[in-house]
Amino acid sequence: MTTTRTIRLAALLGALAVPTTTQVTAQEVAEVEVARVEITPTTLTLQVGEKAQIAATAYDADGNVLDVPFLFFSRGGRGRLAVDRSTGAIEAFKGGNFEVMVRAMAPGASGGTVTVDVPYPPLDRVEISEEGGRFYVGVTVRHKAAVLDQADDVRDLVVTWSTSDESVATVDRYGVFQAHAPGAVTLSASAEGVVGQIRYEVADNPVTTMAVEASQARGRTGDVIRVTATPSNASGATVGDIPVTFGLIADPDAIATADFPPAEIDEQGRFVAYKPGVYTVTANVPGTTAHTTVEILERLVVEEVSLVSHAPVRNVSTSDLWVWEGVDGRDYAITGTHAAHGSAYWWDVTDPANPVLTDSLVVDARTTNDVKVSEDGEICVISREGASDRRNGIVIVDCTDPRNIEIISTFDDELTGGVHNLFIYDDHVYAVNNGIRFDVINIEDPANPHRVGRFELDTPGHAIHDIWIVDGIAYTSNWGDGVAVIDVGGGDKGGSPANPVLISRFRDIGGATHAAFPYKSPTGKFYIFMGDERGAPGFDGQDRARTPDFMSGYIHIVDFTDPENPEEVARYEIPEAGSHNMWIEDDRLYAAFYQGGLRVVDISGELKGNLYHQGREIAVYKAFDPDGVVANAPFTWGPQMHKGNLFFAEYFSGMWAVKLQPRRVLIP
Repeated sequence: MTTTRTIRLAALLGALAVPTTTQVTAQEVAEVEVARVEITPTTLTLQVGEKAQIAATAYDADGNVLDVPFLFFSRGGRGRLAVDRSTGAIEAFKGGNFEVMVRAMAPGASGGTVTVDVPYPPLDRVEISEEGGRFYVGVTVRHKAAVLDQADDVRDLVVTWSTSDESVATVDRYGVFQAHAPGAVTLSASAEGVVGQIRYEVADNPVTTMAVEASQARGRTGDVIRVTATPSNASGATVGDIPVTFGLIADPDAIATADFPPAEIDEQGRFVAYKPGVYTVTANVPGTTAHTTVEILERLVVEEVSLVSHAPVRNVSTSDLWVWEGVDGRDYAITGTHAAHGSAYWWDVTDPANPVLTDSLVVDARTTNDVKVSEDGEICVISREGASDRRNGIVIVDCTDPRNIEIISTFDDELTGGVHNLFIYDDHVYAVNNGIRFDVINIEDPANPHRVGRFELDTPGHAIHDIWIVDGIAYTSNWGDGVAVIDVGGGDKGGSPANPVLISRFRDIGGATHAAFPYKSPTGKFYIFMGDERGAPGFDGQDRARTPDFMSGYIHIVDFTDPENPEEVARYEIPEAGSHNMWIEDDRLYAAFYQGGLRVVDISGELKGNLYHQGREIAVYKAFDPDGVVANAPFTWGPQMHKGNLFFAEYFSGMWAVKLQPRRVLIP
């Protein structure tokens, strides 16, 4: 890589809070102006399993063909229509109507769209949610049916329900099944001539008494209280296979609005309240009811937030950051840039109230989205996207002296499509490659990096956005495929950097996983926090019409304590914005929510329901900078806690730091 020491920091950053004369590395990247883009074809019809190629050509104002890269991506096609982001090759996996967006990665005309129609294949089967078996007279249970076609796609079709003997049991149009008398009965669900069936043996209800017990009689909003119901027969034996229905009689301290209920309880007896008050939990089986009462108090976790400092970057947009203790014992931070000129900045934050810009680096890229530092604080790795020569990959930097950083090497072999995110673990870089897979690059000798392994899902139209590694286990964020848990040396599947092995995957969250963070709770629970990001992968912070569609995701909280049976148990969803990156430490979630700002959430104890409504928000901070890339527009990108100070990147204004303190209570 050719570099020169010619560009001063002030020229790169514009108005900067701290004066400096340090010079930085730069590489000139030629820009071309695109006047128009031709795309062929503009409409396509594909059968499931068929492939096609989209071609795009860019021209300047004189009609000359320009050699510029294109980005191809689909709307609403994740898991249904695979699109190679770099080449425009597509493959249909499931039926539907899709748009493929084509964008020239150069100034000027942006591109266009291709409409793709994939006819739905014939139906294959109907699957019913229950398995059948013994049932009891008087019991009512709702059944659900999934209609699948020959591509294993769940179709949104009307299902007709029926039973073989209505004197034994009946079912309504919603699948609610009720037993009336002993006997055998078949429950059927049909759609367009395809039928699914299960069989029940109905017996008399043996329950005569029931006991109910709560795990605690008093708690706070957000606490999960487990209610146990024990139905027994006349001889005192427990009847363990009869479903118990839980209900609530609520007496909240404040009148509940229609926005959300004051409390909830699920079919497993897990109770959580959103408002303080007294709640009576009922447990019911046909002919028998019992109850228990609990008192709920306010959570009272709010803390005061004070601004510590602002390290402004005002001429380009800031992406991710990383804060660490250097080999000299001082504290440093590095920030990347997005859709800019390939720059990254180093800061001394030993005095967090007075961050000092120490050095900067410009590489051949539009975006240096991710920046990470090795465990020993000696090596920094920067991701590259949008290089002028289309050779993206990673840049490996010596940061033992953050006042005089030096490029050690670059690695772009088979990474030319772009690296958006990466992670450094145990002398290896795990680089997200072109949004399709991650590659594992050995950097034991950082001057001679080499690939040792890779991992890619085998699901239709799969993609990957981010990777995080803890104790030799990788957690990848895979959009519509959810989160994948992968052994890269710390699990029991025989995995290693050279041989990553899938442990488990969780996908049924109805979202698009953009970031994932694992957390071992002191309760013994192991959670994975999965943040959505939905909408078009492009924004400028000023297009308000696009904001609600793009910023619509939230953080799903999945209980992974039993990796064979993961369960989504809670969420953190705010009404005004969608989630981005996050950090978890000491029972606290630090979450970036774009225009919703920085959020700090109490995640102590067992988690259930929507944490937003439970009084768990410790603090909210929105960073306003009148001189930002977009003035006074908070757009929080990513947080990190370091030595008691919370640092976070703001897309339009650089790096900020705040500190949280317990709220002072005045005693009269």
